[in-house]
Amino acid sequence: MSAPDDHRWLDAAAALAARGRPLSRPNPAVGAVLVRGKGVVVGRGWTQAGGRPHAEAEALAQAGAQAAGATLYVTLEPCAHASARGPACADLVAAARPARVVIGCTDPDPRTAGAGIARLREHGIAVEVLDSPAARASLAGYLLRQTAGRPHTTLKLATSLDGRIALANGESQWITGPQARAHVHAERARADAILVGGGTLRADAPRLDVRLPGLEQRSPERWVLTRGAAPAGWQGVADIAAPGAFGLTQYLFVEGGAGAAATFLAADRVDRLLLYRAPIVIGDGVPCIGDIGFAHLGEAHGRWRLNAQQRLGSDLLEVYHRTR
Repeated sequence: MSAPDDHRWLDAAAALAARGRPLSRPNPAVGAVLVRGKGVVVGRGWTQAGGRPHAEAEALAQAGAQAAGATLYVTLEPCAHASARGPACADLVAAARPARVVIGCTDPDPRTAGAGIARLREHGIAVEVLDSPAARASLAGYLLRQTAGRPHTTLKLATSLDGRIALANGESQWITGPQARAHVHAERARADAILVGGGTLRADAPRLDVRLPGLEQRSPERWVLTRGAAPAGWQGVADIAAPGAFGLTQYLFVEGGAGAAATFLAADRVDRLLLYRAPIVIGDGVPCIGDIGFAHLGEAHGRWRLNAQQRLGSDLLEVYHRTR
């Protein structure tokens, strides 16, 4: 039976998991917290750069002997498969002898699915699986890659109030202000890969890097939507729906332009929409999205849910999630 604070501690583990993204790739960014008694944290961890050590190993190492009899909260089922890079987390946890393990999400990887839980129970450890929204959200990219073979995709649009991304002559720098642009760079730092359309690449030659102090090393891989050859330093993709089109990418950030945005929306491959709106009206200019194939207005309704909004200087950010 779950304890009253179980979801709260899983939320805390999910917050820790965010520290591992995206440097944990190709492994999922997992968070773990070890708690004793009435809320005393004795160990915590998140997946480290390159995927090792895992979150559980970090938390157990920090807790030492205090792990015995504690409760381990972990966002993803502890791995059960052998690896040349380190021991299975299910074995590490079993050896540490916590009293309980509370898991926020089972692992769809067939090498572990259910086996990690079974191994812990075989060693007499009580295991509870809670369907934690926070844990699932923190693992969205990994879960989609495992179950659907594609990355979790965020589409970013920076527009005027009338939905334009540039003047009619093509001038687009800058629609939004410095605070909104800094926020975009922070979002880039959380992605494995960033994509623009071929037209945007040719017209703007964007750098697509992260230019926030201290986060420069988190610049994502650069991808271009094109049927031709990708330039040096870029990877090209022609068919976004092709199996394995983005390899091991878990989090994809689509920045533009209108054609690329339309391609992903028409294919229903956008999971999260970031809409940055500046308090300006442009009039006749470049629309933010091209045709996405709707024949009837009813097809557009019921697809998006407003998840959050915030003011960034004079601009407004709205975050929408795709309803599935």
